[in-house]
Parts: sequence; structure tokens; C-alpha cells
Amino acid sequence: MAGYLLQRLIQSALILLGVSFITFFLLFVLPADPVRQIAGRAATAETVQNIREQLGLDRPFLVQYGRYLAALLQGDLGRSYLQKSQVSELIAARLPATLLLMAAGIFCELLFGLAMGIIAALRRGRVADQGLMLTSFVAVSAPQFVVGLLLLYVFAVRLGWFPIGGYGTAAHLVLPAVTLGILGSGWYARMMRSSMIEVLRADYIRTARAKGLTRTRVVLRHAVPNAILPVIAMIGIDIGVFMGGVVVVESVFGWPGIGQLAWQGVQRVDIPIIMGVTLVSAFFIVMGNLLSDLIAPLMDPRIRLK
Repeated sequence: MAGYLLQRLIQSALILLGVSFITFFLLFVLPADPVRQIAGRAATAETVQNIREQLGLDRPFLVQYGRYLAALLQGDLGRSYLQKSQVSELIAARLPATLLLMAAGIFCELLFGLAMGIIAALRRGRVADQGLMLTSFVAVSAPQFVVGLLLLYVFAVRLGWFPIGGYGTAAHLVLPAVTLGILGSGWYARMMRSSMIEVLRADYIRTARAKGLTRTRVVLRHAVPNAILPVIAMIGIDIGVFMGGVVVVESVFGWPGIGQLAWQGVQRVDIPIIMGVTLVSAFFIVMGNLLSDLIAPLMDPRIRLK
């Protein structure tokens, strides 16, 4: 176990190093000039050049990346060009909101998706199965802003059950979390259905039924714990998706997460912010996958980590 964990940690460090290199290179060759954003349109060529030298953007790529990597190893994510604040402080201020939304969103999509997948598998080929799979297809295909605006209109504007936007209370969390839950539930429903169908055909399920166990006990005690293993791996990927890919949902509901911060950085070509959010999101993706691998043996003792 310790050897496996050490190996995965080394792999994770190499992955993060690769992500930092590729992202930094793409930003280096980007046609947009961050110095122009800082200096403004009326700045003279001399002013632009002075700013470029102060930021070290006039140096070769490897020199710039080496300086960034050296600072990164000391825990320094750099300083925002336009907000004049440390990137680590900007991300730390928004990270709790994103983590809260991530946890609530994953909970909602698991609640909706697993329930739909289990029911569809138990009613395979029937009207309920076809209806739930059609619903999952619509959920996967629906644009984020459409679902978010629709929920806002119905439950916030028309019914007045929830606030229109903002952050700070449980009521503010419900609609964005449900929006993410609806959008992600379709994938989980389809995966859980196919996994459940395969498990329900297994010999040990037939043996459990032959012993006289109730249908509910067979499903909950024997089928679901084995069918849920592929879903656990998908949750690890979802963590990273939620960390940096919920810009639209955060914008619709006025949620102050790092997704909005990333979008602001992209609009202003604020390289330190883009790099910081990318690395933090990559870190959570890597750690999410590692945790899912470590949890899998707890769910199924037959799995051995090597």
C-alpha cells in the first residue's frame, strides 16, 4: 500500500509538472499581449517596454518558465498583473465557495443519477427504463445557462422559494447545486444502469436470490455496492471538472468561485491567474482520482492496490 501510494504521488507530481509546462507554453505563444492590457491603449512604446522588462516577459520562454517553476516550488503562484494581489490569496478567497458548490453539485448528481440508473436497470426494457434514459439524454445535452435560467425563473422569480443569486446561505446554494446535479446526473444514470445490468446477471446475485433473500436486500446489499465501483472513478474526474468548469453556472447565479476568477483572467490575459487556477484544478483532478483509487478497495475487498 505504501509503495503504491508513493508511486502515485510521484506520478501526480509529474502530471502537475507537465500541466504547468504545457499551460505556460500555450500562454507564451498566445497572440494576445498581457502588457498591453496593463499599460492601456494610450501607453507609449517605451512604457510598454518598461512594463515588459519589469515583469520579465521580455526573456526567453525557458527562462520565464524556470523562474515561475522556482517560485512555484516555494508555494508562490505569482502576482496578478491587473488585480495587484497574490494569486494564492485570490484563489484562497474564492476556494471555499467553489468547494461548497462542488460538494453540493456532486451530491445532487449522484442522488439523481444513481436513483435513475438503478430504477432503469431494474425496469430494463420497460417504459420506465426508456423514459429515464430519455431524461438522462436531455440532461446531458441541455446547456448549462438554459437549465440555470429556467430554474431561476421558475423557483426564484415566479415562486420566490429561493434567492435570485448570491452567496452565503443554504438557500443560495440550492439552485446552482441542482443545476449542476441535473447536468451531471445523465452520465451517472447511464453508467449506473449499464453497470447494474451486468451485476444483476452475475452468479452471486442468482445465488442470493436462490437463498430466499428479498429483492430489496439483493439490490442494496449485493448489487449496488458492486455496480457503483465505476461511478467512484468518475467522481474523481468530476472533482476537477467542478473546480474549473462551472464558469457558466457561477455567472448565472452570481457565485463567487474560482471559475469566475479564471474567466476574468482569460478576458484580461492575466497569466498568473490563469496558471494558478489551472494548477489548482489539475491538483484536485489528480487528488480526486487518487482518492477514488484508494476508496475502491474499501468498497470491494477483491481489489488489490499494487
